[in-house]
Amino acid sequence: MTTLPELYAARVADGSLTRDPAQQAVLPEFERIRAALAEPVKKGLFRKAPEPPKGLYIWGGVGRGKSMLMDLFVESLNAPARRVHFHAFMQEIHTAIHKARQDGVEDAIKPVAKSVSDSVRLLAFDEMQITDITDAMIVGRLFEKLFAAGVVVVTTSNRVPDDLYKDGLNRQIFLPFIDMLKTRMVVHELASATDYRQDRLAGAQVYFTPNDAAAKNEINRIWQELTGGEQHSLTLHVKGREIELPRFHNGVARAKFYDLCGRMLGPADYLALADAVRVLIVEDIPRLSRSNFNEAKRFVTLIDALYEAKVRLIVSAAAEPEMLYVEGTGTFEFERTASRLREMQAEGWGDA
Repeated sequence: MTTLPELYAARVADGSLTRDPAQQAVLPEFERIRAALAEPVKKGLFRKAPEPPKGLYIWGGVGRGKSMLMDLFVESLNAPARRVHFHAFMQEIHTAIHKARQDGVEDAIKPVAKSVSDSVRLLAFDEMQITDITDAMIVGRLFEKLFAAGVVVVTTSNRVPDDLYKDGLNRQIFLPFIDMLKTRMVVHELASATDYRQDRLAGAQVYFTPNDAAAKNEINRIWQELTGGEQHSLTLHVKGREIELPRFHNGVARAKFYDLCGRMLGPADYLALADAVRVLIVEDIPRLSRSNFNEAKRFVTLIDALYEAKVRLIVSAAAEPEMLYVEGTGTFEFERTASRLREMQAEGWGDA
């Protein structure tokens, strides 16, 4: 059986990975879990099931290789496992709980957790982050039941556990979940000095105009480079509303301008979006004027949220930033947005 350090070394040797001391430092934690799950589960009337290994919570800056290491780990497993983005998983859980309640189940979390624990021995989450109170109110009981059933959890996050649901409504109810994570999982910071995702965009054009076939081809190329062509939809739940990102993979999202600005979304929605993605591709930004004033206002709010969260932005647009909004109410206010769009194109922007 190939160990994780051996598998990593092989990928370095064949040139598909670059050796990184911070990544190598976390490999023993992955290997500890892989080896424990590789042991056959011997069941018997008088035989007690072995204690499952502690899980792993890896946190650190974007682009440090957390998702890549998770890919390598899941590939090496010889046990029922599921790799899923945390937001997508919680979306499924909410749907299942709703159905259980419709069926008259009093404690809806119980059968939902059992369904998950019956199907896997390990859950591998990408980007655990909690911004919605509906998630915050159920994760404690859900994970308590998953851990009790012997499910091992490995997750990546951009935040240390203590910063999950930071400043959230009724956060004191959520705090026992943080304690549970720190008890049932090893918390490890991936403190690599290199941002590999930024490296892939280093020196690359990220603002394309005019919005023509050549722009679309270039954006398709960047999307392929960042995601390997893998994608699924992701729905964020914010105060009872849904924001759908039609194309998403490992923190990289792709959407049309009207997907994000053609609907009645507000600051809370765009803050949740900025919190959920690290790179956002927005296509088909039109010229803005009094005829689409509401869309323009939403676009300004979106850019503000992305700018403050240091989300890397890639766009195709009908004009350069300074020429996107040249007539109608709000042209003066748009100057700041144009300036931010220009700044966000700079190489190295978002590193800090």
